[in-house]
Amino acid sequence: MISLKSAIAVIGGLAMMLLVGPNVQAESDNHMIPQASESVASNQKHPGGHRQARKPAQNQTINRAPASETRLAQATKPEIANKSHRLILQVNSNEPAMMNLVLNNATNVAQYYRELGEAVSIEVVTFGPGLHMLRDDTSPVKPRIEVLAMSHPEISFKACGNTQENMRKAENKDINLIAQATVVKSGVVRVMELQEQGWSYIKP
Repeated sequence: MISLKSAIAVIGGLAMMLLVGPNVQAESDNHMIPQASESVASNQKHPGGHRQARKPAQNQTINRAPASETRLAQATKPEIANKSHRLILQVNSNEPAMMNLVLNNATNVAQYYRELGEAVSIEVVTFGPGLHMLRDDTSPVKPRIEVLAMSHPEISFKACGNTQENMRKAENKDINLIAQATVVKSGVVRVMELQEQGWSYIKP
């Protein structure tokens, strides 16, 4: 037969279990919850899978950049090589110094683009008193034009037809031009039309 003292001890033990049990479970839950939270926060701060997925994309972009620049250079290089330049040089004065200056400019421009391997067209347009530059009987630069025409075919010479006709009437004789000259109806109109086509215009 169980003694009264033993019964009291058993009842006390049961009471302690009832009191301590929920606290132990609560503490166990409290320890588990922060661990779970820390795991979620760690995944949010350091999403290893996503970070590893982005790195190859960044590397691919860096590796593609030089190839893109190379393709761009290859695409633009032919355009530069095929670029064409067009220049008008006007002569409207019967001054040998001006005529020689124009020939100097024409020669320098032609030589510059020849060395670059780029095409250039240069027209020397004469009208008014400047027509003497291309007159066979009065040109002070005739020998130089003959040599220049052989070495630089990209340079052409235009003579104003209106001026030629006015000189013919004034001098009562035919106005013959050097072989390198080509007659246009109007020197001024020629300059204007070339400018409208995008030619660069230089007046000494």
